[in-house]
Amino acid sequence: MSEYIQISFQQITSVQSDVLLAQLSSIGFEGFEEEENSLKAFIPLAAFDEALLKEITSGSNLSYSQSTIEETNWNAVWESNFDPVIVDDFVSIRADFHEQIKGVEHEILITPKMSFGTGHHATTYMMIQQMREIDFKDKTVFDFGTGTGVLAILAAKLGANNVFAVDIDDWSMENANENFEKNNCTKIDLQKTDDAGSGKQYDIILANINKNVILENMSNLSEQLLFDGILLLSGLLVEDETDIVKAAGKFQLKLVTKTERNNWIALKFTY
Repeated sequence: MSEYIQISFQQITSVQSDVLLAQLSSIGFEGFEEEENSLKAFIPLAAFDEALLKEITSGSNLSYSQSTIEETNWNAVWESNFDPVIVDDFVSIRADFHEQIKGVEHEILITPKMSFGTGHHATTYMMIQQMREIDFKDKTVFDFGTGTGVLAILAAKLGANNVFAVDIDDWSMENANENFEKNNCTKIDLQKTDDAGSGKQYDIILANINKNVILENMSNLSEQLLFDGILLLSGLLVEDETDIVKAAGKFQLKLVTKTERNNWIALKFTY
């Protein structure tokens, strides 16, 4: 069996846990166990780079312990920690083993694997809230960094005519495909790429990733947005706003709506 590195953080807040989860995912950590005031993160021994870990934790005064463990059934771990998510009275996100949730407009079924975007994370939650205010009927949509496919699925449920979703992670590709089938979404085209340059234009672009990826792809995202389109961004911390707004402004994109949750933000841009 393969060996894994377990990194344990104690005495952390829920906001710190959210931030760590996103940051550690970006450097190869594959599994997480969240409990009150603690977080355990797991990465294959061969993929572990302690210098990257120290870079993430150096400015936060967070300490951690490290141990080596045998390979774990991450799906079982993830399922045991997955609770249904309800975004206002608009959307519920649940697994097959949860009971149906009443009193919401839309229900999304997912297989709770480790791909980013189950709705628990503040950024996914805010993206869904913002999507409620957008008319998706008969629109074309680009979901850049689809993760579990939750946002692409919601766009399809809201009436989008066609949804193009991409991700670079094999795990996400497999999970998103499974979730598209589970939700009977036939108008979603999924492709593997880390490049936002699809060569097409869209009415609505969704990008819930992180600051660096968004900045690297801002030119492509702006070129692919129709003149009267909407660009919805998250995966961003409060302190990222200035850089993102400045970068978007270089392409004549203007910030029209901002929401904030647990030190994370979602930004809506138009021309």
